[in-house]
Amino acid sequence: MRKGRRLSLRGSATVSGSRRAAEPESKKKKKLVAIHQALNVDPVDVETLRQSAISEGGLLTDDIRRKVWPKLLNVNAYNLPPKPGKDIREGHKDYNQVLMDVQRSLRRFPQGMSPEERGVLQEQLINVILYVLQRNIQLHYYQGYHDIVVTFLLVVGERMAIALMDILSSHHLRDFMDPTMDSTKHILNYLMPILQRVNPQLHDFIQRAEVGTIFALSWLITWYGHVLSKFRHTVRLYDFFLASHPLMPVYVAAAIVLHREEEVLKCDCDMASVHQLLSKIPQDLPYETLIIKAEELFSHHPPLELAKQAALQLRKSIAISTFQDFQVATSRQRPDAVLREQFKEKPRLPPADADAAALPVGANQLVKVAVWGLTATLGAAALAVVNTAVEWAPEFVFQLFP
Repeated sequence: MRKGRRLSLRGSATVSGSRRAAEPESKKKKKLVAIHQALNVDPVDVETLRQSAISEGGLLTDDIRRKVWPKLLNVNAYNLPPKPGKDIREGHKDYNQVLMDVQRSLRRFPQGMSPEERGVLQEQLINVILYVLQRNIQLHYYQGYHDIVVTFLLVVGERMAIALMDILSSHHLRDFMDPTMDSTKHILNYLMPILQRVNPQLHDFIQRAEVGTIFALSWLITWYGHVLSKFRHTVRLYDFFLASHPLMPVYVAAAIVLHREEEVLKCDCDMASVHQLLSKIPQDLPYETLIIKAEELFSHHPPLELAKQAALQLRKSIAISTFQDFQVATSRQRPDAVLREQFKEKPRLPPADADAAALPVGANQLVKVAVWGLTATLGAAALAVVNTAVEWAPEFVFQLFP
C-alpha cells in the first residue's frame, strides 16, 4: 500500500508539474491568437496590441515585433522611406559625432558576429540616424540616441527603423532632442516626486546625499539600451515603452530605485556612494515585476498630478502634450492585407518584412551560420531573428504570421 501510495503521489506531482508547464504555453498561444486577430481586423485593434505588448512576456518574438511595432507607431509597412544613399553624409553637421558614437557601440551588436557583418550594420546605423535628422531639421542629435536606433535596426531592418525613429523622434523622444538639456532635465524632474509619494524615507535619503537624478540620465535617453547587457531585456522594455505614455521610462526608473531600497539605505549617504550604486543597474532585475510596478505607479501618480509641483510647472513637455493626439491617430490604421491591396498597383519598394527573413531559430546551429552569411544581403532584421529564439511551437507562430 505504501509503495502504491508513493507511486500515486509521484504521479500526481508529475501531472501537476505538467499542468503548470502547460499554463505559460497556453497563455502564449492565446496572446498570439489575440495579436493575429487584432492585426487583421479593420481598423486594426491597436488597444489589444498595446495590452499584448505591456502584459507578461511582451510581444514574445522579434518576428511578431516586426508586425506590431509599426502599428503601435502608426507606420505603414508598405509606404516606407527608401534606403539612404551615401550622399546623406555629405556636409551633415552631426556626421562626425554620429560616426564616433557608432564606432564605440560594439557591445550593442551580437557576440560572434564577424567584423565584416558588424561593419555593414554600423554603416546602416549611421545612415538611419542621419536620414532621420535630415528629414527633421528641428531635431538635434544627442549621445545615446544611437543606442535606441541600433535596437530598432537589429529587429526591423534599415528602412523600417527609419520610419519608426522618424515617429519616435518627433513624439516619445522629442524632449531629448532639443538644442539644450533643459527639456531632458525637466523629464528627469518627474522621478523624485514619485519616490517622495511612495517612499518618503528613501526619497529623503537620496536628497540628503545630494545625488540628484543624473544617475538615471542614460536610462531614459537610451530607453535602457545602453545599460542592459541582454538584448531580450532591452526589447522587452521597448515593447512596454512603445505601448505606453512617453514618461513610462521615468516610472520604470522609479520602480528600479524602489526595488533597490534596501541596498540604497545601507549605502553611505553621500553623493559619490549613492551615485555609484544607482548608476549601475543589476543585470538580474525582475523585469516583469518592475513593469507591473511601473504601471501601478503611473496609475496612482499620473503625470498630471506630479506636474502640479512647482518644479515641474516651469516647462511644457512636447512629448506629453502631443501624446493624446498621437494615440488617437494610431486607432485609424488599416490592416496589412488592405494596405497591400492599396499599394500593389503602385510602384514601390518591398515592404519591411522583405528585410526580415522569418526563420525558425534554435533548431539547428547551421541555420545560424547561414543567417550570419546572409546578414549583409537581407539586413539586420534577419540577424535579430537569430537573437530571439522561438522557444516554443515555432510552427504555430509562423502559421499565424505568414
